[in-house]
Order: sequence, then structure tokens, then C-alpha cells
Amino acid sequence: MIVLGEKFPNFLAQTTIGDITFHEYLGDSWGILFSHPADFTPVCTTELARLIKLIPEFTKRNTKIIALSCDSVDSHLKWTNDISVYAGCSGDNFPYPIISDQDRELAIELGMIDSDEKDSHGIPLTARAVFIVDTNKKLRLSILYPATTGRNFDEILRVLDSLQLCDKYKVATPADWVQGDDVMIQPTVPDDEVKTLFPLVTVVALPSGKGYIRKTPQPN
Repeated sequence: MIVLGEKFPNFLAQTTIGDITFHEYLGDSWGILFSHPADFTPVCTTELARLIKLIPEFTKRNTKIIALSCDSVDSHLKWTNDISVYAGCSGDNFPYPIISDQDRELAIELGMIDSDEKDSHGIPLTARAVFIVDTNKKLRLSILYPATTGRNFDEILRVLDSLQLCDKYKVATPADWVQGDDVMIQPTVPDDEVKTLFPLVTVVALPSGKGYIRKTPQPN
């Protein structure tokens, strides 16, 4: 299982758009891989339909989407019709690829097997994993949901915004931060540099007397 900051595997996969290598598919974009237990399942269908609606949001963030499910490409292609209809769209030009992982090789390599959930043959299902990969192909965030729990896509967009913002500026985002809220200056930025980088700063007074919470308006 890979950890944050490590290079994400450049795997070869069969998908609904043909054979791909993951890094080449991403190119110079960020990427998010969403895994799913199986085709023609209710929660998965709602999630992939939601992704169709959010494609413009991910495009604005220079982020490519790819999904994975433990069924064949032929099954995926049939499933995309259901997904599109559920999303209220036509079935033509499905906007992102779905990886076939019938032997669960990728699920095992990426550590996303849910041993508590099994299919009709008693085989453990793939968990609902989210992997965010940056333009250097490094893993920046991972979330594992159990097979029975759908993802919160507003949260996924929120953390993607945070990652991209904090890469560009020397800031960190506090609890429950959303676009437009104040951010915090990273502790590694010395006080004399703060004055140059951030013209508006509020230092929160705390009982310890340590001025480590330095707030500033969101830079962009």
C-alpha cells in the first residue's frame, strides 16, 4: 500500500477507452481514481452519475477522473448507459474511463480490499477508495470508504481545492475550511517573511502565549 508523498504506481489497465497507462492518461493534470466494488450496484451508480455532473468542476481544477470496478470492460460499457440515464444525460461520449480489475490485482496492490464485504462467491469486495494524485504523480490524499457507504463529493472538491491552494501559497486550511474562508500561515514561515508574503495577518491570542495561529485572507 502506498503512502502520502510516494509516487503513485504507473499501472497498465484495460478501460472503457482502451488500454492505458495511468501516468500517460494523466499527462500534466492532477488525477483522482475512484474505485467501486461492482457494476450495476446502487451506490456505485449514484456516485458515478454524480461524477458526470461534476466534470466541469474537475476540469476547472486541471484534474482528470478515472474510475475502477471489478468487472469486465464489456460490463462497464453496458453499465455506463444506466449511469448516464441516472445522471439525466445521454449515453453518448461517457466523459471518463472505467478500469476493469476483474482479478483484483490493482485493488490488492493499492490496498483497497474491504474484507468485511464479500460478493456472492465469498470474494472480498473492493472498498470505495479515493486517491488524489498531483502533477508530479505523487499521492496527495487517500480516503477509504466501506462498500456500503457512498462518498461525499463536495468534500472531495474541498480537499482538492485545499491541496492546490497550499501548493501555491505557504498556507494551510483550518477545520471546515471552504473556498473564500481565511487560511492559516504555515508554521515554517518565519515572522519576518510573513510581513512580505501576507499583508493582512491576525495572530490569535492563546493561553500559551505562543502566536502559532496566524490567520490571513485566502491569497487567491
